[in-house]
Amino acid sequence: MNSKFYIEVACDQRNYGNERICGDVFISRKVKEENRTIVVLSDGMGHGVKANVLATLTATLAVNFTMEHKAVDKIADIIMNTLPVCSERHMSYSTFTIVDIEHDGIVNILEFDNPQTIILRDNKAFDPGWNCLVLDSEKNAGKEITTCQFEPRKGDRLIFSSDGIAQSGLGTDKYPLGWGRDNMLDYSVKLVQNSPKISASKLASKMVNMAHRNDGFVSRDDTSCASIYFRKPRKLLLVTGPPYEEENDKQLGEAVRAFKGKKVLCGATTADIISRELSVEIEDSLVFDDPDLPPVSHMEGMDLVTEGILTITKVTRILKDYSPSFTLGNGPADRIVKLLQQSDEIHFIIGTRVNVAHQDPNLPIDLEIRRTVVKRMARILEEKFLKEVTITYI
Repeated sequence: MNSKFYIEVACDQRNYGNERICGDVFISRKVKEENRTIVVLSDGMGHGVKANVLATLTATLAVNFTMEHKAVDKIADIIMNTLPVCSERHMSYSTFTIVDIEHDGIVNILEFDNPQTIILRDNKAFDPGWNCLVLDSEKNAGKEITTCQFEPRKGDRLIFSSDGIAQSGLGTDKYPLGWGRDNMLDYSVKLVQNSPKISASKLASKMVNMAHRNDGFVSRDDTSCASIYFRKPRKLLLVTGPPYEEENDKQLGEAVRAFKGKKVLCGATTADIISRELSVEIEDSLVFDDPDLPPVSHMEGMDLVTEGILTITKVTRILKDYSPSFTLGNGPADRIVKLLQQSDEIHFIIGTRVNVAHQDPNLPIDLEIRRTVVKRMARILEEKFLKEVTITYI
């Protein structure tokens, strides 16, 4: 990825009352071939299933039309014309915020009826210069959409939300007219000043939690906050398997030594090679944090040293099943998953020498050859977790 920085995208949501489904919908899509990221938050009228259907339709249309580079007024028009009309109020209604990021260029924001996006630069509010566009098509004449575009800088943050945040606390003594965008802005500035490197996901969830608190811990609307953070990428190197030719051991050792970021070694032979090439001792531990896997080892300069194929197979399984409600333990595979989640660019170096131990026909069938497992893991990291992944074979 040749962009100037990593783009971290996150969203946190809380459903209205006891609803099981959220009436706000968040979609984030990477368009790899164009080096773009498109992020949409839509708030459907009402709550529950009906609102979710409206918001899903809106968000999906918004992503697809933005990918096609349609003009902003056309995007807004088509979305509003497509939505089904509410039988009581005789209006189709779903708000939306669309953020279109060109990784090497500019950010375009298009909004309809959501609270105005907060942009922070150098820990204070940044005004990119908003334009108001009044639609003139027959069906939507007079409706206003707001747009802006700007060139992002490292450290910039975008915070955008549904009404559930801006109107939280409505009718209370403290916020008779709701929390409002000004208070949202002040609070987000305070959060970033107190913790300048706060992640996009933590910032979004703190905004949602504050809105929930304003509502006396009973959400009176679907509450969503999305956050985007332009920052320096966090890198991780995961090495597994010995090189095909033994003379390449030195090259592998050098690659590990030179890497700037977190380092994980998976496999006893791999660890032995790095230990020998970098003249660093391995310390084995006898603490079993996971009954399925051998314990981790310790080596100076490495963030984690684990067993090989069993561990990476389990890592892949955890990533596949992972959801926000998933609780990670402290076993070797769980610890690798945590490191992967905390990283943006993940570099795999896979040694291609066949391990004699894995040719035993009595071993379980899921001991797949190393490169198949890593390829599957890489695909999940790219598609589900939007990570930048490279694989090098040695």
